[in-house]
Formats: sequence, C-alpha cells, structure tokens
Amino acid sequence: MVTARILCTDIAGLRSQGIGLAEAAGMEVDMRTLAFLPPWDKVSPRLWPGIRWAVKSEAFAPPLPQVLLGCGGAGARVAASLRGPGVKAVAIQHPRMNLNKFDLVMAARHDGITGGNVIVTRTALHRVTQPRLAAELLKWAPVFAPYQHPLLAVLLGGSNGRYRFEPAQGRELAGQLAALIRQEKIGVVITPSRRTGPEIVKILRETLEPLGAWIWDGAGENPYFGMLACADAILCTADSVSMVSEAVATSAPVFLLRLPGKSARIGAFMDSLVDAGRVRDFAGKLELWDTGPLDDTQMAAQQMRDRLGL
Repeated sequence: MVTARILCTDIAGLRSQGIGLAEAAGMEVDMRTLAFLPPWDKVSPRLWPGIRWAVKSEAFAPPLPQVLLGCGGAGARVAASLRGPGVKAVAIQHPRMNLNKFDLVMAARHDGITGGNVIVTRTALHRVTQPRLAAELLKWAPVFAPYQHPLLAVLLGGSNGRYRFEPAQGRELAGQLAALIRQEKIGVVITPSRRTGPEIVKILRETLEPLGAWIWDGAGENPYFGMLACADAILCTADSVSMVSEAVATSAPVFLLRLPGKSARIGAFMDSLVDAGRVRDFAGKLELWDTGPLDDTQMAAQQMRDRLGL
C-alpha cells in the first residue's frame, strides 16, 4: 500500500483534508503535525530563511514515503522542500508559492488558481463518505432517537481573524432555535468546535437545554459524523469552508449562519453554494428541500493516483 505523509499545522480543517484525500485514494496515513522553532513560529512561512531552520525535525524523519501531502501554506512548503526522486509532493489549498514546486496542487474553485498540475474541486476535501455516513447512522440513530424530527444538527465554528462569533450572535442564534423548538416542535443537537467561545456555549445551554436540545460537552466519543448522518437538516456557521464542505457531502439540506466580518475567498465559496441551490442562508426558519451530496473528494483522489502513476 502507498503511504502518504500528511504535513499540516494543528488545524482540524487542514488535517481532515489531508486524511480525507489519503483515505479516498486508498493510502496509508502517516500523520505529522508540524511544530515550529522560534523565532520563526511567529512569522509567515513565506519569510522563513529555510525549512529546516523553522520546522522541527519530526516532519523530515526517514524513510520518506512515496507521497507527501502538504496542507496549507506551511505544510506545502515542507512538502516542496522534501520532494525528490521517488517522493511526490502534493499541495492541498493554494500554497502561496510557485506551483511548479509540486507534482500536483489540490485547489478549491474559490482559490482561483489553474495550471497543468492543478486539480480543481468545488469544495474542500474531507472524510465524509456515503459508507461512513451509513455506519455512523447505525451507531448514532439510537442516541438521537429521543429527539424530535425533523432533527436539526447545528455545527458551530468560532471567531477566526476574518469572522466574529461573539455573545451577541450566540444570543440571536439561541433565540431563533428556541422559537423553532417551541413553534415547529423540532429536535436540535449542537456540537461546538475548539473555536467556539465558552460564553456562547453557556448562552446556548441556558436557553436551549431546558427546551430539550442536546449540546455536546466534549466528553466521550465525538458525535460529529453521527450528527451529519442522522440530521434531517444541518445549520453551519459560515466561517469554515471545511465544515460546510463536510455538511454538503450529506443528503441533508444545509443552512448557513452568516457571521460579522469578511473574507472574499470564504464568502465566494459560500455564495457559490447558495447560487447552486445546495445551501440556503438561515433566517430563523426551517424549510426542507430535496437535495443530494456535493462531493469531489473521490474524484480528486482518483485523479491524483492516475496523474502520479500510483
């Protein structure tokens, strides 16, 4: 079996893209979370004097596998530096450097790059597959059985430098969900992320748990994939391309909770999904419609194997 070494910082969205691509390609995963040496941990990878000056040695440990998947700017630079005979370098996301340093570049359409070695996808790569959803449904359906249907799964991100998810937005969301529970008799299950502020979780708990909503407390098995599998509809904060990409890979209608702030790239991605009819902006109402999975991960994985000759 071909091994893929995944090189990325400790960011869930980047990690899931690398693992998802490797799994879809039938590769063994060798995960290397990048750690940086001072003072280069405080500056952009584009300003590093050299990879080995800035990155701790675990990323370079021999033997190097046949495929390096560099996720994000830092991961891509490490992958490019290790590329050589018998070692293919693949960048995931726009690497912000010369594309010719890579055998392949996996770029979402909203990244706005093209080239002979670029594979363009409509969404971010991820680990959501139909077989995985079927397995998670069997596991989690009994857990969520006590909650009413339609069941709304709420996936929360958080402030990230481009968007803000603050108590004001938390209170507004809590009020909207409370109204839906009371008026429409829906079930609500919520999972925060590491970026979700504790004060927001507190607001949601105080408002929604007395009404029967379920909010994951971080203990036990992560319910994320189970929520995707069991939900009749999904509501995502619109700050994360990866999270929304995972949601639209299901068959459930997806709603976006827009947050204050701006990112031209992320905004263009969200708008493209609205224009395609795959998602709708959330306005406090739950309207279900027929839809289906939007997922390019398997296509990208097959193209990678074919073009790398694996």
